Amino acid sequence: MLRLVVRRLLQLIPTLLGLSVLLFLWLDRLPGGPASAILGEKATEAEVIRINRALGLDQPVYVQYWRFIKRIAELDLGTSTQTGQPVWDEFVLRFPATVELSLLAMLIAVAVGIPLGYFAARNRGGWLDVTAVSGSLVGICIPVFFLALILKSVFAVQLGLFPVSGRLETGIDATSVTGFAVLDGILTGEFDAVGSALHHLVLPSIALASIPLAVIVRMTRASVLEVQDEDYVRTAEAKGLKRSVVRGRHVLRNAMLPVVTAVGLLTGSLLSGAVLTESVFDFGGIGSFIRTAIDGRDYPVLVGFIMFIAMVYVLINLLVDVAYSLIDPRVRVH
Repeated sequence: MLRLVVRRLLQLIPTLLGLSVLLFLWLDRLPGGPASAILGEKATEAEVIRINRALGLDQPVYVQYWRFIKRIAELDLGTSTQTGQPVWDEFVLRFPATVELSLLAMLIAVAVGIPLGYFAARNRGGWLDVTAVSGSLVGICIPVFFLALILKSVFAVQLGLFPVSGRLETGIDATSVTGFAVLDGILTGEFDAVGSALHHLVLPSIALASIPLAVIVRMTRASVLEVQDEDYVRTAEAKGLKRSVVRGRHVLRNAMLPVVTAVGLLTGSLLSGAVLTESVFDFGGIGSFIRTAIDGRDYPVLVGFIMFIAMVYVLINLLVDVAYSLIDPRVRVH
């Protein structure tokens, strides 16, 4: 297992290096250069020259790229032009909210999607199968921000069952330990904060889970339909094995390989795609921060966000490979 992890990490290094080259070239090709992006369109030539000299942009390209790589390796992602704070500090402050929202959304998608896809495949052509397939198609077609607006309008504004925005109720003075509102409430024993945080998470997590849920349902259904007709499944049934053993060990376990891949990719996309959902609910995570960075042309934040999400994808892909090897030990030898 350790050899597999090391090998996968070494294979992912060229990916990050390639992405860093593309990012560096993008920064270098910005209209007017990064200096104009920082100073604005009305910047004078003297100001642009001064900023270029201060940032080392007047140096040869290879020197600039080396400094760029060195800063990323040291987790120095630059300074936000909006807040004046280091980009890494801004991410550390806001990223727990996005992770909390994304993990709950993925938990909903997996907890509902896998059983629903499995039973839809087991009852192919029945009412459950038709409902699951139709519902998943609707879930894929509806934009996340539109579903978020509907949920907010109906359940928060009209019915008043859930909060309209934020992460905690006004007046709750929760102690921050890790930045994760639910976990901090559990660690400090402030269970009113736990309840409030979960209450605020319900609507945005359901909205964010809609597309992953639909994908997981369809993927699980298709995979189970393919696996349950394999020869080894019929052989296991012919040997007289219990139905629960056949379905769990031979059908579901082998059907999970493509589903694990989908879950890994969807988790990464949730972290990078929570911008619209967080904006609708004013959730205060990294998504809403990125939206303001795009509006304000805060390029250090955008570059840091891209590299940060790339590193998250790398780690998620590593976890997917480890999960693969646990489900199917044959993967370890490849």
